[in-house]
Amino acid sequence: MPQPAKYARPSFQQLLFDVNLLQALARISGLTLISRILGLVREMLIAHYFAAGMLTDAFNVAFRLPNLLRRLFAEGAFSQAFVPIIAEYRNKRSPEETHALISHVASLLGLVVLAVSVLGVIGAPWIIYATASGFSEHSDKFELAVSLTRITFPYIFFQAMVAVSAGVLNTWNRFSIPAFTPVLLNISSILMMVFAAPYFARPIDALAWGAFIGGVLQLAIQVPALMRIGMLPRFAISTKDPGVMRILKLMLPATIGVSVAQISLLINTSFASWLPTGSISWLNYADRLMEFPMGMLGAALGTILLPSLSKMKAQNDTQGFSATLDWGLRVACLLTAPASVGMMLLAVPLASTLFQHGAFTFTDTLRTHEALIAYSVGLLGLIFVKILAPAFYSRQDIRTPLKYAVISLIATQLMNLVLVGPLQHAGLALSIGLAATLNATLLYRGLRKNGSFTPLPGWRGFIGKLIVALIVMGLALWLSMGQQASWEHLSAGKRVLWLGGLMCIAAGSYFATLFVLGFRPADFKKRGAH
Repeated sequence: MPQPAKYARPSFQQLLFDVNLLQALARISGLTLISRILGLVREMLIAHYFAAGMLTDAFNVAFRLPNLLRRLFAEGAFSQAFVPIIAEYRNKRSPEETHALISHVASLLGLVVLAVSVLGVIGAPWIIYATASGFSEHSDKFELAVSLTRITFPYIFFQAMVAVSAGVLNTWNRFSIPAFTPVLLNISSILMMVFAAPYFARPIDALAWGAFIGGVLQLAIQVPALMRIGMLPRFAISTKDPGVMRILKLMLPATIGVSVAQISLLINTSFASWLPTGSISWLNYADRLMEFPMGMLGAALGTILLPSLSKMKAQNDTQGFSATLDWGLRVACLLTAPASVGMMLLAVPLASTLFQHGAFTFTDTLRTHEALIAYSVGLLGLIFVKILAPAFYSRQDIRTPLKYAVISLIATQLMNLVLVGPLQHAGLALSIGLAATLNATLLYRGLRKNGSFTPLPGWRGFIGKLIVALIVMGLALWLSMGQQASWEHLSAGKRVLWLGGLMCIAAGSYFATLFVLGFRPADFKKRGAH
């Protein structure tokens, strides 16, 4: 990659903003790593106690819809509609007006989501019929899923309020608390599963209550942080606030645009409910592994880029806007490409080491490995969507990504019909990854077409060097990982040591090759808007 100072356009270091985005990315990624590690521990315990069967299928179905609605009402659609406008208010309005907008939005959103939570608890049987129709063929599985849904559904209320807090804190460049918050859900779930499960008639209920308690803790930790910046919401309903109306207008299309992957997962759950028992769980275990790069790169980059891009848009800084987006895409390529290749090659070692103990068998490992390979095909596309979509939302353009999201959603279901037969559950995972790649391609072309993004020079050489490093890494792993079947009978300690060695080989060969080819960490320093 050429040194930034040699670019024909102004270099990254010459763009004078206040917050170092690389440092922010490292801080958020570090906290996200803690969350993902605890999430992985949580999944390992679930695999140990419950394996992949009726209990885990029922819980995953019960918690999937609350997770989807969390994205619809909270993290995804809400944040993309809320952050650009709150950034505009902070930049152009008084603190009192900004605080009033936050209070009005939090109050209205809280009432709506509280009503949805109550309806979800009451209508749990209809929800299971709609989201996992195959369960209707098994009354015990159906009743269990209904019961667990009633426990987990209120989780969305807490998450909606957490989303308001995260939007405010991220706009004020207070990234740490929002990034740390998911840790509390995993801690709660782990503690309930390990210490409280024996006291429940159905031990799986402890996992559901762990999600409920985690939601309460996640909301509670926000209060001191908001008080410190003087933006703790007060209960105040006002639909006449023009800022509220603008956010509501943006939220409806953003709800679909941001949550296509989650909607696809929900539809895929219905498909998977007709497949052999365990299919939903195999997909969930693979998805848990995917959350490492998705959270540490995709979500983290989206989190730090949206406030900066919104600020630059408010200041009409088109050059800084484009350069910041270019930086995000380069960092994503640099770190996501090896993650994708590594997970494809190490799918069996990963699933075997992390999950294959207790009730979890080597057959479960192989089925999880199939889903993980399929998901990995679209990893770069999934993360690019997290970067490119905020570029539209920062411009308060919701319709364009909505159009692309709908196209991708339709493509997902068409691919499901084609792939689920020959590939079973792995076909469902592959369709999501391919559709995300399509979505990212459309978003990229849209930004180029409307003039928002012009790539900086050096991309051809950058990609060429990445490919060389990926080939070296792939060969190093291929020669050192051995046969897949050999992982079945290894002890847990030997699996950990061998997997750790393989990951060191992968990272060492990849980054050493890049260093030889001229890459330096200083090339990726970038400063963002404050």
